[in-house]
Amino acid sequence: MKTKQFRLTILSLLLAFSTSFAGGYKVQKQESSVKWNGKKVSGEHYGAISIREGELVVENGKVIGGTFVVDMNSITNDDLDGEWRQKLIDHLKSDDFFNVENYPTSELVLTEVENKSGNNYSLKGDLTIKGKTLPVTFDADIEIGKNKIKANGKLVVDRTLYDIRYGSGKFFQNLGDRMIHDEFTLEYIIVAAK
Repeated sequence: MKTKQFRLTILSLLLAFSTSFAGGYKVQKQESSVKWNGKKVSGEHYGAISIREGELVVENGKVIGGTFVVDMNSITNDDLDGEWRQKLIDHLKSDDFFNVENYPTSELVLTEVENKSGNNYSLKGDLTIKGKTLPVTFDADIEIGKNKIKANGKLVVDRTLYDIRYGSGKFFQNLGDRMIHDEFTLEYIIVAAK
C-alpha cells in the first residue's frame, strides 16, 4: 500500500512540474464518462465506471500528455435488474475479475500523443489494472478549445494480460456458452478545463 501511495505522490509531483511549463486541464468528472462493455458467447453486459481524477497537458495548442485515475468501486451495470445486477457487480469486484478490495483504482498515463490530422489523434500510454502496467495504443477525437478540451474514443483491453482469466477460453476448456471473451471495451468521453 505504501508503494502505491508513493507512486501516486510522485505522479502528482510530476504532473505539477509538467503543468508549470505547459497548460494543465483538469478533468471535469460530472461531464466525463467511461462506459464498459464485455461480451460472452451467450450475450453481453455493459455499464459505467467513474473517473476519480485526471488531467490533460497541453503545449502550443496540442495535447502532449495526461493522466487518468478510475475508481474501480464505482463500477455499475446497466443491462440487468435487481439481485442479478448486484451479483454481477459483486462478481466484477471480486478476485475473479478486478479484485477491487486490493486494487481500488486503475490508471492510464499517456506517454505519446500524435496528431494524425485535424481532431484525429493516436495515443500511446501505460494502463495499470490490478497492479499490472502494460502499454496500450488507441485513437481519439480531440477538440481543443481556449479553456476546454473534449476527447472521445474507444479503448480495447485484453483482460487476460492483466491476469483476469475467469471464463477465458485461453485458459479453460469446455466452457461452452459460459465462455467470456478476453477483450472488453471502454468507450470514453473526457471533458477537461483550465
